[in-house]
Amino acid sequence: SVFSEEICAIAAERPDVVAITAAMLGPTGLAQMKQQFPDRVYDVGIAEQHAVTSAVGMSMGGLHPVVALYATFLNRAFDQVLMDAALHKAGVTIVLDRAGVTGDDGASHNGMWDMSILQVVPGLRLAAPRDGERLQEALREAVSVADGPTVVRFAKGALPAPIAEVRAFGAVDILAEHGPADVLIIAVGSMATTGIDVAGRLADQSIGATVVDPRWVKPVPDEIVALAPAFRLVVTIEDNGVVGGVGAAISQALREADCDVPVRTIGIPQRFLDHSSRGQVLDEIGLTAQQIGHHVIGWIAAAQTEPV
Repeated sequence: SVFSEEICAIAAERPDVVAITAAMLGPTGLAQMKQQFPDRVYDVGIAEQHAVTSAVGMSMGGLHPVVALYATFLNRAFDQVLMDAALHKAGVTIVLDRAGVTGDDGASHNGMWDMSILQVVPGLRLAAPRDGERLQEALREAVSVADGPTVVRFAKGALPAPIAEVRAFGAVDILAEHGPADVLIIAVGSMATTGIDVAGRLADQSIGATVVDPRWVKPVPDEIVALAPAFRLVVTIEDNGVVGGVGAAISQALREADCDVPVRTIGIPQRFLDHSSRGQVLDEIGLTAQQIGHHVIGWIAAAQTEPV
């Protein structure tokens, strides 16, 4: 609903903005825009490849298309994102609903692949907003980009309360700061609340923790690389597969910067998930604050006992 209202507001301000979906008009939130701007919303049917390539053509014609899909179905259009949108530096925005664990939509609908497959696309910029306000900001930032594809992804479920930053550090948001620089927690998108909870649990155990929301996770913000060396451990938390996701990209960026701080990546195990509620799935795969906190405490304890 936040996306639905914001895309309509943007469309009212910018006549060049159009929207495309692939048989997901209502579920993705484009029905309201279709009512207000019937000639500027296109449903191409179950043809995600065609949706993306059509968007590239519209972009080359002077429009800025917004393609709204379920995150899991972007897999079908990877070639078009890579070879049509990115190769030609097309100003196309892709909005991915149902990113991360969806649970009761079934094994095929968990949006756990997008941040991994998009990492290999040159020039693509990817945002993972943590709440409704950040979704509005990210969408507006995305449609302002004209020299390459942008992606905004968000989770299914109840809208979280706004999560205000403690302070900004360049392009990233600091969400919590507790004690000394022991652990830097990089919480991606809907994992922001979990990251804050983990930091509080660590503080209760006299372990200092700082929580950062990168906002835009591809490319890895320079501020993340600048922050990491001050900490004893970096922990990334994402609702995406652990193979090749944001955590992997951050780890690579730190290695390239000759930063030898240990990095632990926490995310969705690379397997198909059982049908269940989102909460039950998160608990089963270890993506709860209690479970993550337990792991981090163990990693810190092990580091303290390692020989110098």
